[in-house]
Amino acid sequence: MLEKLQQEIDLIGRHLEVVRVVVAHQPIGIMKLAELLDLPYHRVRYSLRVLEQGGYIRASPAGAMATPLAEEMLVHLDENIDNLIAKLEAMKSEKMQNL
Repeated sequence: MLEKLQQEIDLIGRHLEVVRVVVAHQPIGIMKLAELLDLPYHRVRYSLRVLEQGGYIRASPAGAMATPLAEEMLVHLDENIDNLIAKLEAMKSEKMQNL
């Protein structure tokens, strides 16, 4: 069960890397993104598709562009990650109390 969670965290981490590079270099094409991130083209393409479906980026003739939703997500990213860490720490504490 936790292995699946780790895989999801890794995938979300990649999506976050992609959106950060799009914000910094927009508009940007898939090939340039793959080069900057040192990732295979197909992985970048998948992340772009997921991000577009979520409303974080949009396609343009010149390449991927970030939406206001992406920029808002990045502004609050540290806070949101801290909240997730707190939830995980609470789960860990609950386990220790039940022993």
